[in-house]
Amino acid sequence: MTARKPPATAWRKGQSGNPKGRPPGIRDRRHALRELIEPHARELIDKALELARAGDVAALRLLLERAVPPLRPVGQPAPFPLAEGATPSDAARALVQAVAAGQLAPDVGHQLLGGLAAMVRVIDADEIERRLAALEESSR
Repeated sequence: MTARKPPATAWRKGQSGNPKGRPPGIRDRRHALRELIEPHARELIDKALELARAGDVAALRLLLERAVPPLRPVGQPAPFPLAEGATPSDAARALVQAVAAGQLAPDVGHQLLGGLAAMVRVIDADEIERRLAALEESSR
């Protein structure tokens, strides 16, 4: 395989892609708001606790969301055997059938289909590279 030259770019190494962007050291609004609120944090927390104890559901939800973050799904291995020589479309069809039959959870099937699509893109890129090298070789 022949080495390719990197594409020419308009930017030089170390040069900003947005020279008129925010100057270094300028903070965003969130940082300024955080600085305004910080001295009153204890009061605000006490008030939220008071409101939650008095039955304010929004205050209660806010406190609980901060104290106990929501659980995130934990991925489990999903064994999915495929026949030797199965094409990507065979694999996709088998995945959809497994989800429809309840053998795979829909979110797992979705993730596996995404992985399969990424694999197909890699295979396509390899095939294009191989064909391009063959064309370059034959034109010499």
